[in-house]
Amino acid sequence: MQNRASKNRLAFNHAAAVLLRDMAELLSQQKANPFRINAYRRAAQTLDSLDVDAREILERDGEPGLIALPAIGRGIASSVAEIARTGNLSQLERLRGSVEPEALFQTVPGIGPESARLIHDELHVDTLEELELAAHDGRLEALPRFGPRRVAAVQASLASTLGRASPRARHDGAGPSVGLLLEIDAEYREKAASDKLPKIAPKRFNPKGEAWLPILHAQRNGWHFTALFSNTARAHELKRTRDWVVIYFYDDHHEEGQHTVVTETHGRLEGKRVVRGREAESARFYADN
Repeated sequence: MQNRASKNRLAFNHAAAVLLRDMAELLSQQKANPFRINAYRRAAQTLDSLDVDAREILERDGEPGLIALPAIGRGIASSVAEIARTGNLSQLERLRGSVEPEALFQTVPGIGPESARLIHDELHVDTLEELELAAHDGRLEALPRFGPRRVAAVQASLASTLGRASPRARHDGAGPSVGLLLEIDAEYREKAASDKLPKIAPKRFNPKGEAWLPILHAQRNGWHFTALFSNTARAHELKRTRDWVVIYFYDDHHEEGQHTVVTETHGRLEGKRVVRGREAESARFYADN
């Protein structure tokens, strides 16, 4: 009886470890950096070796309790917390081409289908963590119908859902420079045009299940990058599926951020590649180069 109870209690650890190993396997197939691949495998081993349910650690000590374990850094601790919260791992679903950000955003009280679509199409975010940052840095309030009271409600809901009182600063800094993001963007588009990248078959807007979406994994200046063309409804509507490039970036702790790079269609930067949300920095980059 005690053995059965113990197995049931540790079933979550095994399920989370399976998802982390799936992540490692998919990264391996997509030719990602071996450091990232091995980090997920080592973290999976740690979860399998625990004699206590990882959710108990989260409940008692939060993510710092997981970070204190061997081979689990901040980013993977967040991934385990996401698995505990939702049963899924959004990074894995993204690499499989099956993430549905609009549906995810509608789990937040006060965000309906139209608002979820607006958030995704205008802010180019697709995780609750990135939505939380947007709710605190002014981007969400800049959208139509998102006044201060509504944004405050979203902030409170996300704080409760994500289990923390305030959003973590992205990587204790601003993330990769605009120049570095544009370098990754250029590499991705050049290799995609030359058919030098592995492709995934996104679930959205792909009724035939074709593997058409090129994906790039790269490492520069201490950052790990994943880049792929935007496969959003808005990108399809405006015929920008071969123009808008979504770049996810991770530090050595596997904490994630994202930016979208587009070809500017008006103003002084018309025709140039621009990092959305960092237009002023993009302008300075071109002025200096």
